[in-house]
Amino acid sequence: MTRNEHQVAGVLLAAGGGRRLGGRPKALLEHRGRPLVEHAAGVLRAGGCTRVHVVLGAQAAVVRERAELGGCVLVDNPEWEQGMGSSLRAGLGSLSGTGARAALVFLVDQPGIGPEAVARVLAAYRDESSLVSAAYEGVRGHPVLFGAAHWAGIAATATGDRGARGYLTEHEEAIALVECGDVARPYDIDTIADLPRLE
Repeated sequence: MTRNEHQVAGVLLAAGGGRRLGGRPKALLEHRGRPLVEHAAGVLRAGGCTRVHVVLGAQAAVVRERAELGGCVLVDNPEWEQGMGSSLRAGLGSLSGTGARAALVFLVDQPGIGPEAVARVLAAYRDESSLVSAAYEGVRGHPVLFGAAHWAGIAATATGDRGARGYLTEHEEAIALVECGDVARPYDIDTIADLPRLE
């Protein structure tokens, strides 16, 4: 196990209720015959994250029942309806006391991003001051790695659906961009029109 794998935890944000999908939680959408949350957790593992925390919200009990998430730490976010910021806070909070020095944050609704992109971002981790983001033709995207030194600042500013966007904008000069456009496609499954992109 490399130092990076031991010190960086994967944090999968999978709590959303799929408001623009007619109220179908994204975690339960089918991709390659399995719930999307199961696929995404597998991507984090395949990319090198040995510890994976999955933040659940909408229909969390059904997700636990249907998805095979053995070995993952399941984190309930009772405030999931407030948006992605609350899930990010819950995910980072769940790492307290684990010894993790960084969190690699991954979104459940981006099935075009695979283990190669995760591995590249993970490899750019240096220490708890690290801020790393995948980039697509130079434009910042996901996954994003936050060293532990940034967690308190992110938690303080992560509100609504903005997540860490505001914090990252303020710390733009500190972000190491890792180009992933050759190995991943950063589309979201957000609306009914996006569903055909699932396999």
